[in-house]
Amino acid sequence: APGVYMVPGSGGVADEHNLGRIGNAGFIVGETGVVAIDTGTSYAHGLALLAAIRQTTELPVKLALVTHTRPEFLFGGAAFRERGIPIRMHGRTARLMASRCETCLKALRQQVGEAPMQGTTMYKADQEFDASHRLDLIGRQVQVLYFGHSSGPGDIAVFDERSGVLFAGGLLDERRIPDIQDSDLEGWKRALKAMSALRVGTVVPGHGGAASSASIAAIEGYLAQLEARVRALVAAGASLLGVADEAELPDFESWDQYDVIHRRNASVAFLRVERELMFK
Repeated sequence: APGVYMVPGSGGVADEHNLGRIGNAGFIVGETGVVAIDTGTSYAHGLALLAAIRQTTELPVKLALVTHTRPEFLFGGAAFRERGIPIRMHGRTARLMASRCETCLKALRQQVGEAPMQGTTMYKADQEFDASHRLDLIGRQVQVLYFGHSSGPGDIAVFDERSGVLFAGGLLDERRIPDIQDSDLEGWKRALKAMSALRVGTVVPGHGGAASSASIAAIEGYLAQLEARVRALVAAGASLLGVADEAELPDFESWDQYDVIHRRNASVAFLRVERELMFK
């Protein structure tokens, strides 16, 4: 859309071939400046995103928003900060990042290699917030939307009111299995309903191609089928050891990472349902 840009990731799993750049990023250009959305996988990736912005506009980057706590969205932050661009994220995202992302960074170095990760460091958010708000930094209305604990404890979406483009971060993936490890499923369902009520023209998901608002219903469908299948397995007395094989969802077999993330989701959901029934 005019003034709204997506920098696509490769999808798949982070490795030495894709340099770990598997997630989408983007930016919004207003009359007086730019807001960047997510900072990439590494210092080098952050530099590449800044170069993409500079090729598009000479206006200053006023802020970088991190939508959620996944390595491919946050570890380019040092490239932004060394240029005086503040990093802004939800307080719960900042705390989750501080608690575990040293380990994430070590794992990422092993996955993609030392050379692509050179200069990549942990950092602290320059700005934190705890609720939805409007940004008035760039002469263009940008909504930062927080729906409570959903796909992750501090996951946000960014909505450009003028174009109807929704940067959905961890809340939506397009034809890729969403990861439920950090989620509150009931909160996620509420967030999806809230996003459905927006006048969304185009969705930029965390992973996958730009899509229509139909991607919201697609994720709702996956989460509903996952929960129903796992509840049926628990009711039938299935064992955790076999749940990954027994929780097949044919409607989603063609989605990216079905063989990896869906199997893990099934085990996570199974344990949650068992715990829920135990403490009822």
